[in-house]
Amino acid sequence: MKKLSTGILALALLSTLALANGLNLNSLGSRALAMGGAFVGLADDFSAVFWNPAGLANFKARTVGFYGTDIIPSSTYKVTVPPPYGPGQVVDATTKTKHYLGGMAAYIHPINENLVAGIGVYTPSGLGSDWPAEKLAFVSGNSTTIEWSSKVGLITIAPSLAYKVNDMLSIGASVNINYGMFDLSMYAGKTILPAPYGTEFDLGQYSESETGWGLGATVGVLFKPHPMFSIGATFRTASAVKFSGNATMSNLALLQQPSSSEMNRTVTWPEWVAVGAAFYPVENLILTADVQYTHWKIIDIISTDYTDTIWSALMTASGKDKMPMHWNNATQIRFGAEYKASEALAFRAGYYFDPSPAPDKTMNILLPNYDFNVLTLGVGYNMNGLRIDLGFEYLMGKERIIDFVKTYNSAQNPYYDPEYESAMPGAYKMKIFVPNISVSYKF
Repeated sequence: MKKLSTGILALALLSTLALANGLNLNSLGSRALAMGGAFVGLADDFSAVFWNPAGLANFKARTVGFYGTDIIPSSTYKVTVPPPYGPGQVVDATTKTKHYLGGMAAYIHPINENLVAGIGVYTPSGLGSDWPAEKLAFVSGNSTTIEWSSKVGLITIAPSLAYKVNDMLSIGASVNINYGMFDLSMYAGKTILPAPYGTEFDLGQYSESETGWGLGATVGVLFKPHPMFSIGATFRTASAVKFSGNATMSNLALLQQPSSSEMNRTVTWPEWVAVGAAFYPVENLILTADVQYTHWKIIDIISTDYTDTIWSALMTASGKDKMPMHWNNATQIRFGAEYKASEALAFRAGYYFDPSPAPDKTMNILLPNYDFNVLTLGVGYNMNGLRIDLGFEYLMGKERIIDFVKTYNSAQNPYYDPEYESAMPGAYKMKIFVPNISVSYKF
């Protein structure tokens, strides 16, 4: 059993891939997104449920809002095995074109002059990847049929309450009820069977699908000491989502072993703290800036429990039931602007820098992480309480290169680094296109 378990090398990725955290959606609401997601100090439309619930206190009319987004990632992955270890380039792959839909719906209801209630349903996480099987044969035991794909999402239901203390100060809070989803397909690897077999065995396709629930909260404050200036702050608590589902490994049945097992895994979405300001330097112009901090370091070691005793023994013996992540805290810097050309028409633009929390030693192709430079644009039209906002976000990922020699475990390789055991070597590039639309109405 122990000899069999040590051969499941590809399963080192499983805990890494369970994390959707490095792929949080960076902006919700077309107006906020078009202003670079620098919205914590402004928070004056229905997306305040997400950005800063204190902003809801300034609503004087009932408001309903809808936001939809289409996230279209494009990634490339190249692997070169240099001499004397291999023949040179062995992988040159580009992801299939996929559309990952997300959105938000919110209703805001003033109770009296100072108290406002609201509720939002939104997707703070949602992305994935899908690679052509024939292009990844080198990392799939020379098979051209092994699927490599992932899809992850989080849906939050957030009842909110905001109170206007006075003309300058507002406070607000939301309860975040989180529902997570995760699907994964990848190569399970090969192993040397124990006696009496003594031969190499291909474990085939590995797949898992799971869902789970978690609970958290958001609190915010908005302070406007002058008509030309406002400042806001938001704190979102960590939320531990308890996933459960099923995992399968296609070829285990050939060894008279169970090919599937139920599984449980807890993934924590970390704390998020943001401070933002909005400035009105001239009539019809708003400038915004945010600093947003995420406590990714809470993701250190992820544990997975397999219900089946055989699977549990395999994973425990190989150490794949626990995976060190070593994620780092990250700070985003965001800027935005809105210019009202008229009472009905507004133009927006923004920029932000989003650093990756994941180090090189946990990089992989299914949920990769990049340092992103992001440009945003948008336009809005407002008429008689009806507002239509269009936004576009372009994320440019900085290339990441994971040295093959560091990951190649061989007695003849003095440069092998065991900390890179769960990394997939190669050159990674990624860009993401995000068109979106919001519609809201005050009545």
